Amino acid sequence: MPIYQIGPKRLVVGAHYGLKEWIIQRVTAIVMVVFTIVLLVDYCITGSASYEGWSGLFSGQVMKLLTLLAFISLFYHAWIGVRDIWMDYIKPVSIRLTLQVLTVLYLVACAAYAVQILWKV
Repeated sequence: MPIYQIGPKRLVVGAHYGLKEWIIQRVTAIVMVVFTIVLLVDYCITGSASYEGWSGLFSGQVMKLLTLLAFISLFYHAWIGVRDIWMDYIKPVSIRLTLQVLTVLYLVACAAYAVQILWKV
């Protein structure tokens, strides 16, 4: 075995070891927390949980964009988590690929439905 394949000086190419995904999950979690805080602050200030109150809150363009950002963060956060589960526990490549494709299709459909709902308000 060549010396460059063992120990701390091994040559690592062709694979990423999850740091980027870990950082993305943390950033998407922060976006979702900020969105939750905005909703809580609005509820504490207005105290309205009626349809009219929520409709008024989500009628503004800024809130629609913030909500869309929160949904996209949620779906991407979910994709990373579920993808890691499929990669860790499903060993047959064909089954794993099928599950990943179905997951992506489901999350894209959820995102499209969220956009449709947001721009109907």
